[in-house]
Amino acid sequence: MLRRHNKFKREVRYRINREITSPTVRLLDDTGKQIGVVSITEARTLSEEKVLDLVEVAPQARPPVAKLIDYNKFLYQLKKKKQEEKKHAKPSETKQIQFGPFIDGHDLEIKLSRAREFINDGDKVRFVVKFRGREMTKQYLGREVLSSVIAKMQTIAKVDKEMHMEGRQLVMIMSKGGIRKAETNDETNIGIDSH
Repeated sequence: MLRRHNKFKREVRYRINREITSPTVRLLDDTGKQIGVVSITEARTLSEEKVLDLVEVAPQARPPVAKLIDYNKFLYQLKKKKQEEKKHAKPSETKQIQFGPFIDGHDLEIKLSRAREFINDGDKVRFVVKFRGREMTKQYLGREVLSSVIAKMQTIAKVDKEMHMEGRQLVMIMSKGGIRKAETNDETNIGIDSH
């Protein structure tokens, strides 16, 4: 497999037919069934008999793995496979929720409902408490706010990055994967009679 270096896109090129230099190869037929370890000349004659290309699919293996297949069909299958993987892979984004250290309870609940939506979508949430002016002397209030965020979000989210200062901001990152609800319900239902 030859790699051509390109600044923008790394193109992988497979060795085919006469480009394969190894004296022996582990040969697969066009259905993927293993034929066995054969000499390169025997593999080339088989490819000519079946009117197929001999493609080196795993050059790192010892001996290298080669497959009898139409090269254009092989490239098409690889392209389709990459498209399918790309379609199913949703990149996780980091969303940001900002507030001050003196945020009201109702306002915090509104921000947390938005954060729950982000987390349920599979995104990470970065909580930022911004300190302005003399508010920097009241950093403990920001820590209290983020502690209440942890307490309210623990059923659906876990802390990825603990709260820490970044300049004039107190920052914490949470992602999906909190404590199961059954565990938290056991703690909250203590002392309740059902008559």
